[in-house]
Amino acid sequence: MPAKDHLIKAIREYNRSARRDWLNQFDSDSLQRYLDHLLHGSEPRGGTSRWMRPGDAPSMIARTAG
Repeated sequence: MPAKDHLIKAIREYNRSARRDWLNQFDSDSLQRYLDHLLHGSEPRGGTSRWMRPGDAPSMIARTAG
C-alpha cells in the first residue's frame, strides 16, 4: 500500500480543497478508499465500471441539533 504522504498528494491532485492536515488524520486504508472513489468519479459516465460503497461505510450521516 502506498505511503500516507503519497496518498495525500494523489488525493489533493483531484480535490484541491482537501487540506493536508485534515487528510493526515485518516489512516492509509481510508485514504486509499477515498482516492479510489475520486479516481472512479473522474472516469466518463456510462462505462462498465461502477464504484461500490464499502459495506462498512454508512450511506447517510446526519447531525442532530443540540
